[in-house]
Amino acid sequence: MLASGVLTTELYHRTGLLASLWRATADLTMAVHIAHTYANGQTISFNKMPLQLTKPAPQFKTTAVVNGEFKDISLSDYKGKYVVLFFYPLDFTFVCPTEIIAFSERADDFRKINCEVVAASTDSHFTHLAWINTSRKQGGLGPMNIPILSDKSHSIARDYGVLNEETGVPFRGLFIIDDKQNLRQITVNDLPVGRSVDETLRLVQAFQYTDKYGEVCPANWQPGAKTIKPDTKAAQEYFVDAN
Repeated sequence: MLASGVLTTELYHRTGLLASLWRATADLTMAVHIAHTYANGQTISFNKMPLQLTKPAPQFKTTAVVNGEFKDISLSDYKGKYVVLFFYPLDFTFVCPTEIIAFSERADDFRKINCEVVAASTDSHFTHLAWINTSRKQGGLGPMNIPILSDKSHSIARDYGVLNEETGVPFRGLFIIDDKQNLRQITVNDLPVGRSVDETLRLVQAFQYTDKYGEVCPANWQPGAKTIKPDTKAAQEYFVDAN
């Protein structure tokens, strides 16, 4: 019996369904995939279709720490702006403060190009605040120039496909969301390696350039560098100059 996105393991084994079951919704319009199975095999849970670039980013609303205070934040608050949403595993850890501080210190560079940076983890907002109030010399964050979301229910990390279901913490997922709230870029790092603020800023600038001018950005493009007109004949100008 299939109900509310849950399939009993008895039916699962009886029908021989594979680990991914497509078109399982009533109207057969959305693909689903298995997110987690319990060790004792009572239920199999299903999530929505995986994220797709150029499609709407999953909406969320949750409590964040903003300028040292608690505030409810939703993705819709940022309509009309680009957003860099990045997940990190845990407060009071090792790589995480280096990333968060680096993005916070460059937040004004992003704002200059109409982009907001938002961090998120599955810690509570109380833990976030305690970490912010801890000295950087002791592994804390200190004053922050970006909001830090609390995803204590794990729902946001799960919707964005970065939650490690076994540990309950997210991988280092980073998402660039455009001013129409569509996904434009997805990067997910394993836990040991942090991300590049410079590369993230470059990507936002590149997507904004293509939005405005309709041309495409070649490898290692930087603002002010040549771009390519997406036309067979016109593109020859770029290739002749580049080679």
